[in-house]
Amino acid sequence: MSAAPLFTPLQLGPVTLPNRIAVAPMCQYMANDGCASAWHMQHLMTLAMSGAGLVMIEATAVSRGGRITHGCLGLYSDAGEDALGTVLEQARRVALPGTEFGIQLSHAGRKGSAHRPWEAPGGSLSGGDAWTTLAPSEIAHRDNWALPQAASEEDLDRIADDFRNAATRAARLGIKVVEIHVAHGYLLHQFHSPLSNRRQDAWGGDAERRMAFPLRIARTVRAAAGGIAVGARITGSDWAEDGLTIADATTLATQLKAIGIDYACVTSSGIPVSNPTVANAEDHHPSLAEAVRRESGITTRAVGMITDAQQANDIIGSGQADQVAIGRAFLDDPRWGWHAAFDLGVTLSYPSPYAWAAPGEWSGLKRRKA
Repeated sequence: MSAAPLFTPLQLGPVTLPNRIAVAPMCQYMANDGCASAWHMQHLMTLAMSGAGLVMIEATAVSRGGRITHGCLGLYSDAGEDALGTVLEQARRVALPGTEFGIQLSHAGRKGSAHRPWEAPGGSLSGGDAWTTLAPSEIAHRDNWALPQAASEEDLDRIADDFRNAATRAARLGIKVVEIHVAHGYLLHQFHSPLSNRRQDAWGGDAERRMAFPLRIARTVRAAAGGIAVGARITGSDWAEDGLTIADATTLATQLKAIGIDYACVTSSGIPVSNPTVANAEDHHPSLAEAVRRESGITTRAVGMITDAQQANDIIGSGQADQVAIGRAFLDDPRWGWHAAFDLGVTLSYPSPYAWAAPGEWSGLKRRKA
């Protein structure tokens, strides 16, 4: 076993991962009606060789109306399932030994029907390209976003069915980890947060009822996914005086663990607030993950601006989290895992077509060392 905590195996429910590194789910906005494209082929094949033990596929919509943008990946049709299956087949062919794939299932709620982030003017679509969004309450995401409709009981039943169907498709594709998105201002976070949920029915009012719909979805996905790992990305804090706090996160994590959810990925923010209580929320994520881990006992992942191998190793070694998720650093350096292993004195099984170029040491590592 490696002396570096970051490169020790991790058990996520029934799934054994070779190390504690996960590629964070990163939206690419390059799908065609939810179907993976050539962009996804190169993106996931590259990340499959990155050295991460788990590659999380981007936030993936459970319905056409649950997308953020027209470019969002989806798992709501046979065509979408087939396209993602083709990509995964090729990515698995080049993956480092032991690498597994997971997927984050999401519904955008009031953040949907939006422009891609790099498109002007931002905010909601207009005209024939737009669609009506759903939310717990009729409160717009931001000033330049369309007003959503408050979801009816029929809407919520349909959304639960959409999550069930998407989880079934994921399991059928051989994906080993399914993650429910309850953060970053998307629909399930909208139900959980008092800043966006003003309902006074079974799905809103007090803290217990605001958790009810996210927990319903968690039970639904857990049942549909069968014998694979199921996790949830949760909100550690809204960083607002009247928003969610770490106490809400630990309560939700405890409930998730009780119904068989295998891990929690702890992030924060996503519900826009005028005066946030911290300037750089991501600086606090490891501490939030540590609190959730300590209070709930659930396996916990830290995420957000983790860029350095020693930083990641210290998070694991100190017990702040059981796993780290890294996003932008992998975009900058698709061999981040190889470099982290080198820095921490660990040897990985590099692909032969690359390893032979500098026997015993990949040439990129030699260049980095110099």
